Amino acid sequence: MSFFKRLKEKITSQTDTVTEKFKDGLSKTRDNFSGKVNDLVARYRKVDEDFFEELEEILIQADVGFDTVMTLVEELKMEVKRKNIQDPKEVHAVISEKLIDIYERAGESSSDLNIQEDGLTVMLFVGVNGVGKTTTIGKLAHKLKGEGKKVMLAAGDTFRAGAIEQLEVWGDRVGVEVIKQGAGSDPAAVMFDAVQAAKSRKADVLICDTAGRLQNKVNLMKELEKVKRVIEREVPGAPHEVLLALDATTGQNAMVQAKTFKEATNVTGIVLTKLDGTAKGGIVLAIRNELEIPVKLVGLGEKMDDLQTFNAEQYVYGLFAEMVEAED
Repeated sequence: MSFFKRLKEKITSQTDTVTEKFKDGLSKTRDNFSGKVNDLVARYRKVDEDFFEELEEILIQADVGFDTVMTLVEELKMEVKRKNIQDPKEVHAVISEKLIDIYERAGESSSDLNIQEDGLTVMLFVGVNGVGKTTTIGKLAHKLKGEGKKVMLAAGDTFRAGAIEQLEVWGDRVGVEVIKQGAGSDPAAVMFDAVQAAKSRKADVLICDTAGRLQNKVNLMKELEKVKRVIEREVPGAPHEVLLALDATTGQNAMVQAKTFKEATNVTGIVLTKLDGTAKGGIVLAIRNELEIPVKLVGLGEKMDDLQTFNAEQYVYGLFAEMVEAED
């Protein structure tokens, strides 16, 4: 059975809604990336060194990341040699298979959130201002509430003008309580109040917003450490997730932010916002392969339910939808 056929069987066992969201959300990347790969395949009669050089350029332009591209192309060359592939058309499936391989072997492949079944789950959201962090928190609260969880929010970004009000708007929209203090107050004090409130109201999940200032990494580190200490003291083992929100449309700049936050705090997962807004969705692979942090959630549109759990097969389907669907 061909790879695309196996992939089609796998994704059809998942919900059609999720499949369509990945297909629609990755349309810009697919038009850019798959279009260029199709053109490359059409222009070459055989798979040679020139073919691979052009493929390298296409992958780098899609923000797959230089190191990841070098690894991927080296493995493609070996696979082409091993299978004695002569026809460039057959390389499509090998590329798809290797994209999934690279993602899944860069550590644990699970994109599931670390939800505590027998107690309060505390999630800390980090990320610079403007990446869609507060909006994503609202959408995640909606997602978790839809799964039957009692969710509360903590307004820990006390320095940015309007941040508390923005979170409150989302709280009202989703129907979840927001714990807050006045602008400029100590974020750690907000977290303390929020944890106490979440415990007393028997909440399942507390999602905590934090400040996104990167101008002074030392201050950011100290602030996050203080917040984490307060949370851990009140809920042993928490925070159960430290989720870094990154804007997919900023490409390699998102990689720089990810490296900085990884140094500052123990990031457990990436939330990649605005993936539907970029033609360079290869950034998913660069983050996973070069930073060894799983992408846990992706923003595939502006609707409330467009925040989806990341799935490597659905992602590759989104990149090669037409070819997968063309399989009998």
